[in-house]
Amino acid sequence: MNTVLERLRTESGESPRYGELLAADPDALAASLTSAGLPLWARELAAYRLGLAGDRRAFEPLVLLLNHRDPPRCAAAAEALAALGDPRTARAAAALATNTLRTAYALQPVRLLTALRAPESAPVLIATLSRLLSPHEPYWRVALACVEGLGALADPRAGEVLARAQSHPRLAVAATAALRRLRTPR
Repeated sequence: MNTVLERLRTESGESPRYGELLAADPDALAASLTSAGLPLWARELAAYRLGLAGDRRAFEPLVLLLNHRDPPRCAAAAEALAALGDPRTARAAAALATNTLRTAYALQPVRLLTALRAPESAPVLIATLSRLLSPHEPYWRVALACVEGLGALADPRAGEVLARAQSHPRLAVAATAALRRLRTPR
């Protein structure tokens, strides 16, 4: 949390608005999310704080941030969404993880699905990893997150795709470890 707040403080340029949002109550934070002309750092700060507080008014802004091109924003949104506990989160993360046009930004949605352990988590990770196993796929980090996530979930349905992932140099070690987890009784 401190690194997120520090990043946002820096982005704010020491704006007085930063301190106001840091001290604001939930209603003021929610109101700021709909006010016109608010810079991105301020919207992120309001949504992040609301999400960590479990206030569902943060859901939509956090999902938008989860799909942002800036990795630190995506990571902060994933952290807040995990804390939020909104039942819509897994479906939203699944939609982002499986969007073939946004694969470059799917790393945090994949990690969020793993953390959520929702019913859709393993099927989405399996489908996403299957798609990313082509020989010259540039999104190997997303594929690696899928492999690691499937290992953490230890869902037996992942066996076939993890076995295929073993033939990819960047995924082989993690895929082998994930397969071991599938075979280890809990």
